[in-house]
Amino acid sequence: MGAPWGWLVVCVLAASLPSAVTQDVCRAPDGRDGAAGIPGRPGRPGLKGEQGEPGAAGFRTGIRGLKGDQGEPGPPGKPGNMGYPGPSGAPGLAGPPGFRGVKGNPGNIRDQPRPAFSAVRRSPPVGGNVVIFDTVITNQEGPYQNHSGRFVCAVPGYYYFTFQVVSKWDICLSIVSSARSLGQRSLGFCDANSRGLFQVVSGGTVLQLQRGDQVWIERDPIKGRIYQGPEADSVFSGFLIFPST
Repeated sequence: MGAPWGWLVVCVLAASLPSAVTQDVCRAPDGRDGAAGIPGRPGRPGLKGEQGEPGAAGFRTGIRGLKGDQGEPGPPGKPGNMGYPGPSGAPGLAGPPGFRGVKGNPGNIRDQPRPAFSAVRRSPPVGGNVVIFDTVITNQEGPYQNHSGRFVCAVPGYYYFTFQVVSKWDICLSIVSSARSLGQRSLGFCDANSRGLFQVVSGGTVLQLQRGDQVWIERDPIKGRIYQGPEADSVFSGFLIFPST
């Protein structure tokens, strides 16, 4: 029974002493560590930190080697796309005049071809729409065929053709050409005649012809009646202006 009372006396004395003495005398022994708790939830991302100071430059410790030999050239690459054309440059200066050429030989007009013809219509029409001028007045070098009424080109060049046809009725005529390169072409001329008097319908044209091309006069199947008699003549003519160069 004496021990408990002794503790009591000691504790009463300790209560009357300063707090520092009380902590040393009345502190209970530490308990055991508790069990680890459940891991907590991840925290929120923190703010981005400030940029640090640049580090010091590194030192090259290795020995720099010698420059190597030049390698072999690689294969040529594919050609690139063609670029856009550039602007035209300014015209250059005129060059010096050339030397004068040798004078050519004088030409001779007699050596040049001169096809020309003129024919009148005297016989009545046989049939068909081609107007046949059967009586030849001039047929230099023979380009006109009076049996068919057609001019046949033998010298390529530029030709002039004209006709004057007499009629007492409404009439339509055409200058027709048959070219190998352009096919058949026609140039028409018409004249109205309501009085039944003599009238002349005429026409003309310049044509570029090649060898073998033909030219003739053709009448309209309905309005193509031509006067036939001794009082007036109908004429078809043509000639070469100049040959093709």
